[in-house]
Amino acid sequence: MAKLNHHFSKLSNNYLFPEIEKRIATYRQKTPNARLMDLGIGDITQPIPASAVSALVEAAQEMGKPGHFRGYGPSEGYPFLRETIASNEYGKLGINIDPSEIFVSDGAQSDIANFQELFCTDNRIAIADPTYPVYLDSNVIAGRTRALLKTGRQGGVTYLPCTESNGFKPETPSVQVDLIYLCFPNNPTGVTIDRPLLKEWVDYARKNQAVILLDGAYSAFITDENAPKSIYEIEGAREVAVEFRTFSKSAGFTGLRCSYTVVPKDLKIYDYGKVHSLHALWKRRHDTKFNGVAYPIQRAAAALFTPQGQKEVQGLVGSYLERARLFRQGLSALGYTAYGGKDCPYIWCKTPEQVSSWDFFDYLLEEHKIVSIPGSGFGQAGEGFIRFSAFADPSSLGEALQRLKAG
Repeated sequence: MAKLNHHFSKLSNNYLFPEIEKRIATYRQKTPNARLMDLGIGDITQPIPASAVSALVEAAQEMGKPGHFRGYGPSEGYPFLRETIASNEYGKLGINIDPSEIFVSDGAQSDIANFQELFCTDNRIAIADPTYPVYLDSNVIAGRTRALLKTGRQGGVTYLPCTESNGFKPETPSVQVDLIYLCFPNNPTGVTIDRPLLKEWVDYARKNQAVILLDGAYSAFITDENAPKSIYEIEGAREVAVEFRTFSKSAGFTGLRCSYTVVPKDLKIYDYGKVHSLHALWKRRHDTKFNGVAYPIQRAAAALFTPQGQKEVQGLVGSYLERARLFRQGLSALGYTAYGGKDCPYIWCKTPEQVSSWDFFDYLLEEHKIVSIPGSGFGQAGEGFIRFSAFADPSSLGEALQRLKAG
């Protein structure tokens, strides 16, 4: 008799985004002609850069010619893309990342969810609160957490509060943890981290032989000169950190699926006194469970690093940041307290006093026809906030402000 992985029962009954879709569907049934302003969307709204389109088409045509067809490629990605990433994303920052330390995949979320497979279930995880749900849920499914506490939180997890008082930046814990999930620039709060605090995290990890799993999905949006664009700018990070990157947000690849993960060869983990290379373990896992990203898509990703491709990517990123700046400015003018929107396309907006995140979500939906994301869906410390996305088109952002202004 087949038996269920009982750890699934520890998950929240309603995953955040399906619950939002359910409420929107219910509203549409009541008011089918309503025109909604979707500011909850985490998907991009502008087309992929022309350079990537040209490379994609050319590579697809190449595969249709005798002698040029390509079947299974290297599971970790073609050398031309890995070398391009190493020289452009890291070499230009003065960071020495070898192309062999880069693993190309079909999405940062997939890699983040899968990376925990390399670790024993006895490892204690630390996650920011609020945070993107995949970090916690993937560990719940793996059996790395205990039963739900009366507070509603998962047992066996160290939560790192990110609140107004600490600038929404998690501080190193007083207890020892083994796996640390960080996300900067942050989803959902929209803030990023400075070098001194990130160095504290690297020093903590080195002292405790912990591993930092840093989600850098929004690194291309960093404008703050005091904020590192990569954790490897911090001395010693190669010994303790894995970095996940994606082309989804900066180049509109949400529908093409291409990302990469950096696993330095200096990073070691320990098992009953034996030392193991995390890089070698991830390669073994990658070879076993992944057949690689399609050749045309990798060619499209490589085209993003040409001079024209970089110009197009910078244009996309700049347009989203400008939308975020104007929307946050508009919210502030209306009396709302808002954070983020400077180094990330998300705005973390405080709800009116004594109004819960879900109640404010419902209010915005029903009274103003605006879709947002309730902060409590990202964790208990997100209560009292909602997330707006500046990926929405400018007309939607402008009309949303007008609707809020009209009361």
